[in-house]
Amino acid sequence: MTEQTSTSSTPRRIVVAGGGPAAHRFADAMHARGLEGWQVTVLTEEAHLPYDRVALSKALTDSTVDLTLGTASMWDHESLTLQTGERVVKIDTAGKSVETAAGNTYDYDELVVATGSDAARLPLPGAERVHVYRTLEDVWAINKSIAELTEKLGRKVNAVTIGGGLLGLESAAGTEQLGATPVVINGAPWLMNTQLDEGAGQALGRLIEAKGFEVHGGVFPSEIQADDDGQVTGVLMADGRIIPADIVIVAIGVKPRDELFRAAEGEESLFDLGPRGGVVINDYCATQVPGIWAIGEVANFEGMCLGLVAPANTMAEIVADRLHGGEATFPGFDTATKLKLSGVDVASFGDAFARTEHALEIVYADPARGVYQKIVTTDDAKTLLGGIFVGDAAPYTSLRPLLGRELPAEPGAYLTAAGGGEAPETELPDDATLCSCNNVTAGTIRDAINGCGACDGNAPVQELGELKGCTRAGTQCGSCVPMLKKLLETELTKSGVEVSKALCEHIELSRQELFDAIRVLELTSFEEIMAKYGTGAGCDICKPTIANILASQNSNYVLDAGRGTLQDTNDRALANMQKDGTYSVVPRIAGGEITPKKLGVIAAVAEKYNLYTKITGGQRIDMFGARLEQLPEIWKELVDAGFESGQAYGKSLRTVKSCVGSTWCRFGVQDSVAMAIQLELRYRGLRSPHKLKMGVSGCARECAEARGKDVGVIATADGWNLYVGGNGGATPAHAQLLAKDLDDETLIKYIDRYFMYYIRTADRLQRTARWQEELDGGIKHVEDVVVKDTLGIAEDLEAAMAKHVDTYIDEWADTLKDPERLRRFRSFVNAPDQKDDSITFVPDERGQMRPATAEEKAQAVQQPVLIGASIPVRPSTPELLDEKEV
Repeated sequence: MTEQTSTSSTPRRIVVAGGGPAAHRFADAMHARGLEGWQVTVLTEEAHLPYDRVALSKALTDSTVDLTLGTASMWDHESLTLQTGERVVKIDTAGKSVETAAGNTYDYDELVVATGSDAARLPLPGAERVHVYRTLEDVWAINKSIAELTEKLGRKVNAVTIGGGLLGLESAAGTEQLGATPVVINGAPWLMNTQLDEGAGQALGRLIEAKGFEVHGGVFPSEIQADDDGQVTGVLMADGRIIPADIVIVAIGVKPRDELFRAAEGEESLFDLGPRGGVVINDYCATQVPGIWAIGEVANFEGMCLGLVAPANTMAEIVADRLHGGEATFPGFDTATKLKLSGVDVASFGDAFARTEHALEIVYADPARGVYQKIVTTDDAKTLLGGIFVGDAAPYTSLRPLLGRELPAEPGAYLTAAGGGEAPETELPDDATLCSCNNVTAGTIRDAINGCGACDGNAPVQELGELKGCTRAGTQCGSCVPMLKKLLETELTKSGVEVSKALCEHIELSRQELFDAIRVLELTSFEEIMAKYGTGAGCDICKPTIANILASQNSNYVLDAGRGTLQDTNDRALANMQKDGTYSVVPRIAGGEITPKKLGVIAAVAEKYNLYTKITGGQRIDMFGARLEQLPEIWKELVDAGFESGQAYGKSLRTVKSCVGSTWCRFGVQDSVAMAIQLELRYRGLRSPHKLKMGVSGCARECAEARGKDVGVIATADGWNLYVGGNGGATPAHAQLLAKDLDDETLIKYIDRYFMYYIRTADRLQRTARWQEELDGGIKHVEDVVVKDTLGIAEDLEAAMAKHVDTYIDEWADTLKDPERLRRFRSFVNAPDQKDDSITFVPDERGQMRPATAEEKAQAVQQPVLIGASIPVRPSTPELLDEKEV
């Protein structure tokens, strides 16, 4: 068997069958070790570059997300080739070649099989109508089906997921984010039964059901039912029940794609296969046939095939090491898992079921709260063997690297949910694995931080992003990032390096510290603030941050007193700039409620100025295509008709989305429209670290999608439930329940406190979801401050919000009153009446206009510029001139 690096002048050929994460990691490992003397060809049947299957749930809810692993430039190396659309169907071991479904043959000197696994399917009547959860095409198909069914049926889709494991729960959570009603069918008595014991599974079940999931456990499906048109209608269970379903997803696990190793009928295989499939490998990932290796889910080691990223990466590194003359061996499977489900904290690692002889289980359980924590140790309660955490998995991060080691404190000290406070501080030994996905030890991290050869140039690493790129730690599942950040800060502090929380190079204070200083000293200008706390003239970080803080603390006109030069482009124009240099106009439509007369005004304005119109996701109307000099004219007509600025351009409250509520809806239990309007008018213009969105639903059916907002309000028969910390975007998060059954007054009081506490303490451009996650204690801390007033600042927070409400002014109405302010809105500073002819529109296929493409603009007739003629001069783009510049 070849285990030596290639030294021949003729490159040795490596063929990799498969293009998933394991194949990518092997190619990357070969690239990192040097490809001189090698020619690596990766054959993948998919049309994509290798992508991160661990993050498939992101692609389920956002079909545009890019999950590509590593950098595409890696494949530009002359010794590294990726062939997409090439599925290997046969290995010729004698001729040392492989054949693909397209009929192509590739010769090899070394063959690495990384074909992965297929989604397991159910042999049920009607199973041909189900979706599976395995590839990008699979999740895209689910996304598309839910969207089409929602439109066709005119209601929320019943999305049934069969499988209550990791993939099943992530799939169900994704369907909920797509607007479907999530239903989970699990044959085992409790969820995630492979990773969790019964107590933990029951706690998880309570958390899942509290999120609105319908769970059916301990019973198996027997048939997928459909109507005459083939549309799924339900799932018939073994006990005779029928669970309504519009779409069914099967996520019950995976099976190894080992068909390349199976002999044709009547022949004897050259390879050993496991009883449950997978080709048997030895401890350095070689099969029984010389020159053929197997890695990832297709590889069977000691009777197991596992679909986890950490062992697949380790196998890939081992084969690359062996081919370069190394002696690395596979240590066995790391079965640690962490559920990626917003609002549900679950982790399991090591001997979670205490199967080790004489193992001790130290358990804290609170079924009512859905909390379960268990630590498994040796019989002397010293050495950590494993653990399970549900509802509060905070200790997992620090305990996971200590697996197999003596605990630095009593096991019970790590059961944080029992009320004992935080887990003890943990000093990780250098050989402790901090990132299991990429097998990165704490020592490697320390070496990188201290500049001891872990990275090129031996320069110390002092930034988290740089540390992740240098060591690969935290770049896959991400569960080790909190520990990585903590280790970075600890090592920097030890080295005498102050861990900087500076806002930017000009201001050493953090945003929170700067906010408090400005508030306490009642500073009102950029010059005052920079004189006291800054250096230089400022930058594009501190300028808009200071402008935002000043606007948060008082309601003065945001562009006066020199503040115009501090603002971002959109804030300076009081409108959002579009790709072609025009602006959009978004008047406030509180709660989505608008009279026919006001609708007519919007229609008249849009027609008069030839604006493209679209109803936004926040239940208001956006008008696109206004030139800079047109903005005051348009807003005068809107303000005269009773409209005000919708603040779509600011880091401030955008909208309060509302369903129709109890006034009209037969299911509504509270007047959600009235509450939404009250909230929007209360918090309009409220400047904050990031944009804010709210939603109010009149019943538990949640038509306003309130739990996807920074603050969500859902009606109950007894009042309102308040949810906080939700957002969409690239990293969506569901809002978490803060308080239940509140009356109107208490609801508003808690929202006042929440918003103002966030505004005072969050980092710049930090969404409420991320701020809440990073707070020490998370939602419990928010509850302590907002509901219980443990910091004693509730009255101060309420007073600050009251000041905002009392002093609110509409920015556009104020602008129109002052001719000096209107001077900003000119396309050219020396030709105020000349319009910008470079802006060109063309009709679109739906009866409106759109910006012209570059090709369409190029076809326009160009007017010559006469020598000596007055040439119009734009304001300094992309920003507008302040009154001091005019």
